[in-house]
Amino acid sequence: MVQATNPALALPRIYLASASPRRHELLTQIGLAHTVLKVPAPPGEDEPQHPGEPAEIYVQRTARDKAQRAEQWIVAQDLPALPVLAADTTVVLRGEVLGKPANREHAIQMLSRLSGSTHHVHTALALCHQGKLYEAVSVSEVRMRQLDDPEIARYCDSGEPYGKAGAYGIQGLAGTFIEHLSGSYTGVMGLPVHETALLLRHVGIRVP
Repeated sequence: MVQATNPALALPRIYLASASPRRHELLTQIGLAHTVLKVPAPPGEDEPQHPGEPAEIYVQRTARDKAQRAEQWIVAQDLPALPVLAADTTVVLRGEVLGKPANREHAIQMLSRLSGSTHHVHTALALCHQGKLYEAVSVSEVRMRQLDDPEIARYCDSGEPYGKAGAYGIQGLAGTFIEHLSGSYTGVMGLPVHETALLLRHVGIRVP
């Protein structure tokens, strides 16, 4: 499925291989015309981490796999050849990757672990075009204040934790939980716009 997303009615300049509304919104904010690709996911577990694979390698490999799979899908669908951008975000607490919560209990468990502690958010970017691959990564340090059980329960009731690495979205209600951020706010959201703009220069696209 291809979803056109271009409020300025300009021709799309890249494909975004992500169904994340936050990544689409960030590209729109920086004025980059794009088309969202919804590439069918491969069979099996969603974005599995290999045994013993470090978090920083895992997130980069996952972004790379997404971009390359999307590039192959573009060819198979006989779509116009445009650069394709993919990203992956993961939350890392003391070396352990915290993915998307499977259910409410899992979300509560993750938020309880993040409460009162410092973690890191890795967002990897992969850009494929004309057989070449360009990559970048943003790493941010985030400290979450101490949360009590009722706060965590109310946050889970909002529905916001689901579908998000680490069970929270900094751009939403969980923004009130964050005591300190060192790094990229948009990187924690899921698409570091500074690194994205630099990466796009490799394929002749300058933003703005």
